[in-house]
Amino acid sequence: MELQYEFTIHPTLGDRHVIGAGPYGGRVVAGVSGGWVRGERLNGSVVGPGADWALANGDGFARVDVRLQIVTDDRSTIFVSYTGLLEVNDAVSAALASPDKETTWDDQYFRVEPRFECGAEQYAWLHRSLFVARGRIATDGVEYEVSRVL
Repeated sequence: MELQYEFTIHPTLGDRHVIGAGPYGGRVVAGVSGGWVRGERLNGSVVGPGADWALANGDGFARVDVRLQIVTDDRSTIFVSYTGLLEVNDAVSAALASPDKETTWDDQYFRVEPRFECGAEQYAWLHRSLFVARGRIATDGVEYEVSRVL
């Protein structure tokens, strides 16, 4: 199995709402306020509504659960949803606590599996492959390098 890099997506995050400890762990909801996507076959802007409904249960990892939309440069709209794991270590905690800090790709285990929905034929390739991505914390949100599984 091989991976082919396709694009980078950079959602910016808005307000955070701490739900607190519930029956499944501690829930935090972070709104998606904007962002961008850049690649050879896909370029555009991240738009709302959207959010990450992250869940942490005390094992050192957060389970991310994100939904957002991309409006492409040719004005198509793509729905994106992804789940995955974020290792909440010292580097991640520091970056999340301070708006001027970020992590590198190698500072944490941060992996997601994005899925896409779009009615535009030029983006049907998004429905015909599986994708995985590695993530990092950016100063204004998060960033993912998305690859197609060959």
